[in-house]
Amino acid sequence: MRVAITGASGMIGRALVRSLEADGHTVHRLVRDRGRAVAGDIWWQPSQGDLDAKALEGVGAVVHLAGHPIGRFLWTGSERTKLWDSRVNSGRLLANAIASLDAKPSVYVSQSGSNAYGPRGDEVLTESSTRGTGFLAELCAAWEQSAGPAVQAGVRVVHPRTGLVLDGHEGVLRKLRLPFLVFAGGRYGDGRQWMPWISLTDEVRAIRHLIDSDLAGPVNLCAPEPARNADFMAALGAALHRPARVPTPAWFFAGVLGEFGRTLALDSVRAVPQALLDSGFEFRDTDVAATLASLLA
Repeated sequence: MRVAITGASGMIGRALVRSLEADGHTVHRLVRDRGRAVAGDIWWQPSQGDLDAKALEGVGAVVHLAGHPIGRFLWTGSERTKLWDSRVNSGRLLANAIASLDAKPSVYVSQSGSNAYGPRGDEVLTESSTRGTGFLAELCAAWEQSAGPAVQAGVRVVHPRTGLVLDGHEGVLRKLRLPFLVFAGGRYGDGRQWMPWISLTDEVRAIRHLIDSDLAGPVNLCAPEPARNADFMAALGAALHRPARVPTPAWFFAGVLGEFGRTLALDSVRAVPQALLDSGFEFRDTDVAATLASLLA
């Protein structure tokens, strides 16, 4: 199969490219820098609406992972615009290009996030649950809706609502483990908030399952057992051989960091991968303590 991927230079994208190429598939990376493009790459400039749709002709699957990092900076006005445009505008550009093709891909996998549900306490959240409120929930809704032209053109569209993706070398664990390394790690607030998580290995396997299966619409990409923040931090501390005894008070996230801190650290999202499980997908990493211990060994 020929697969076109945006965000191929990111953590998930690189792992997905390696997995696909190892099995003999041809990957076309969508790149913004012509100088770094290699044979098979497709140049695009989503901020300017530039994409040669003909370059996607005959591609079997398109996977859209690109997006300005969500947790890198506080959500100022300009930062929110970058987060929005890098996902919604680029998604609409891709969807319109796909819809215009004579030989359309069989599937368009357009990334989303578990924050689509908003903060919901202890409510168990499946793909049939209603959307939530807040900036990230609204962003996810617009992100998913940007694929509308592809849906209307008859292409199967899937939205992986991904939780925290865990890898031992990069990503969110690099930030979460820093306080533990100086013996200052612990839960956030009261630690009762649910954290949907998934290992990078299962994330890639799940995306490939979405490409090959007949699933459509939103699909939760998270381990079957979400973890409470206190349990996650205790497991992280154990994996790093550090105590988890220094909690960060809720007022710091909500009062100092505002919606940025409150959403990313305190919102409770008890998402479960009902659609994946019903489709026969089998997770390799289901226990958060064992997964963290393995990743950080």
